[in-house]
Amino acid sequence: MHVEIAVAQFRPVKGDPAASLDRIEASFARMLDRDPIPDVVLYPETALTGYFLEGGVREHAVPAVTLATDLAKRYSRAGGDGRPLDAAIGFYEVWGHRLYNSSLYVELGGGEPRILHVHRKVFLPTYGVFQEERFVEAGHSVRAFDTRWGRAAMLICEDLFHSISATLAALDGAQILLVPSASPARGAQPGSGVPSNLGRWHRLARGAAEEHGVAVAVSQLTGFEGGKGFAGGSTVFGPRGRLLAEGPLWDEADLGAGLDLEELTAARTDQPLLADLERALPRLLQSRHLPPDEGGFQAGQAADEHASEEDGPWAGRPPRAGLTVAMDPGLVAVDPELVTEWLVRFLRDEMLERRGFERAVVGLSGGVDSALTAALCARALGPENVTGFLMPYRTSSPESAEHAMLVADALGIQTRTVDISAGVDGYLENHEPEADSTRRGNVMARMRMIVLFDQSARLRALPIGTGNKSERLLGYFTWHADDSPPINPLGDLYKTQVWAVARHMGLPAEVVDKPATADLIHGQTDEDDLGVSYPEADLILHHLLSGRSPAWLAEAGFEPAKVDIVFRRLEGTHWKRNLPTVAMLSGTTIGEWYLRPVDY
Repeated sequence: MHVEIAVAQFRPVKGDPAASLDRIEASFARMLDRDPIPDVVLYPETALTGYFLEGGVREHAVPAVTLATDLAKRYSRAGGDGRPLDAAIGFYEVWGHRLYNSSLYVELGGGEPRILHVHRKVFLPTYGVFQEERFVEAGHSVRAFDTRWGRAAMLICEDLFHSISATLAALDGAQILLVPSASPARGAQPGSGVPSNLGRWHRLARGAAEEHGVAVAVSQLTGFEGGKGFAGGSTVFGPRGRLLAEGPLWDEADLGAGLDLEELTAARTDQPLLADLERALPRLLQSRHLPPDEGGFQAGQAADEHASEEDGPWAGRPPRAGLTVAMDPGLVAVDPELVTEWLVRFLRDEMLERRGFERAVVGLSGGVDSALTAALCARALGPENVTGFLMPYRTSSPESAEHAMLVADALGIQTRTVDISAGVDGYLENHEPEADSTRRGNVMARMRMIVLFDQSARLRALPIGTGNKSERLLGYFTWHADDSPPINPLGDLYKTQVWAVARHMGLPAEVVDKPATADLIHGQTDEDDLGVSYPEADLILHHLLSGRSPAWLAEAGFEPAKVDIVFRRLEGTHWKRNLPTVAMLSGTTIGEWYLRPVDY
C-alpha cells in the first residue's frame, strides 16, 4: 500500500478561527493541485487559533464535530467534492464540558465529513513559557485507528517527548505517527544554523521511527506570538529513520513524502525491536511488583557501597576538572547569522503583521545597542522606513553624536536631532536644582522617551526598544524609560551577544568596540558603574538563571565580590522588569485571572 503524506507548515491568524479557516481552505486548494493528491495532510497544533491563547482558550474552543463540518465546507469550496482527502489538524476543543488541546482526524470529500479519531494531548507542558495545565485538561490515552489507507496514531507536541507515547501507538498497530506541534524556537548555539530545539525534534522523530519501524510526520507552526517565534522545520521520517522531507526555517511550506507501507515490514524484520518489546513487556511490567534480584541494592546496605561524588561534600559543586568550563565565554556565545535572521523576522512579523506599522523610530545614542537595533530595523523594514533620533543633553559627549551619525550614514536611515536640554532644565533648574546625577540621568532618559513616543505618533511609526538582557537583569536602566517601547529585539541578548551580532552585521568598529556608557557624566562607563565587566557579568547571569547558587559560582572560580554584585542587582530589581503591582480584589484581576497574551 502506497501512502502520500502532506505536511502543511502553517501560520494561523492569532485568535481568529474564521481567518485561519480561510487560509486552510487555500491550503486545501493547493493540495488538490498536487499530483497525486495526498492521502492525508497534517496541520500543526492549534492551527485554528495560534498556541498562546491563555484565557482565550475558553472563547475559541469548539467541538470536534463543529470543526469537521467547517473543514468539509471549506474543502468543498476548494473543489474537493468527490476527491477524498484526510486531514489531521490541531485545535482547542470543548468536549464533555471540558477544554482540551486536541487533534482531529477527519475524512473529507465524500459528502458528510467522517471523524475517525480525536486525540487529546496527554502531556501538558507547564514550565517556562508554557502554562497548558492552567487552561486545558490532559487526555488519558494514546490509541491507533484505522483509515482508508492504513492504521495511524496522533501525538501532540510534547507527547512525542515521552517515549512511551510512541511505544503505545506502535503497540496498538500504528503504521504512521502524525505529530502536530507548536514548539517555540529556543537556543542559537554558534555554528548551528537552526534553533537548538529543532535538533531535539529531529532526534525524537527519527528515534521513534527507527525504534518502532513506523513513519513519523511532524508539522510545526510558523510565525511569532508575543515575541516567541515558531521556526518551522517540519519533518517526515521513514520507518528506518531516513529523512524523507524537511520544511524550511521560519516560512510556511507544503511538504510531501511518499511511503510504501511494505517498507515497514522490511524495517521491522531487519530490526525486530517492536516484536521484542511485545514479547518482553508483560514480563517487565510484572517485574515492577517483584522483590529485588539477589545481589541488587538492599534496604540497609552500607551507603558507601553505592555512594557517588554527588552524594558527598561536593554535591552541587562543579568537579575540580571542570572549573574552567564554568568560566568559558562560549557558554553564552550565539550563532550571529541565525540570530540576525531570527530578529529581522521577529520585527517584520511583530510590526507589519501583528500591529500594522511600516515605520520605526529608534533613539540613536552612539552606542552599540541602539546601532544594532537600527540595523535590524533597517534590514527588516527598509532603511527608508527607519528614523533615528539623536537626543543630546548639553553635557553629552560630542563623540556620541558623531558615532550616531556614523551609524545612520552606514545604514542609510533618516535622522533628526532633538536637543532635550531645555526640556530637562525647565524642570530641574527651576524646581530641583539640587538633584543628584542619578535623578538627573533618570529625567533625561524619561525626556527622551517623551520625544520618541511623540515623534512616533507624528510619523505613525512604532518606537523600538534598545535595552539588552544584561542591562535588564542588572536593573541598569531607567524604569518607564529605556524599557518602555512596546517592541524590543535585543531584550534576550546579553551584552556580549549584542557585540557579536553587531560585528556580524558590519557595524562601525568605532561604535562596537568603544566602552559602553550611558553618557550622563564625562568619562562614565557602564562597567565602572556596575563594578564588573560585561563578559564577567554575562557568565555569572547565565549560571544564576540556570539555577546555580552564588556559592557554586565562587567554587567555580568567579570572584565572590563580583558574584555578589551581580546577584544583589539581579535579586533587587525584579520590580523593574514587571508591570505595576495591582491590589487583587476580585476573581477577574487583570494579569492574574484575566489573562490574554499581548498579541491576542
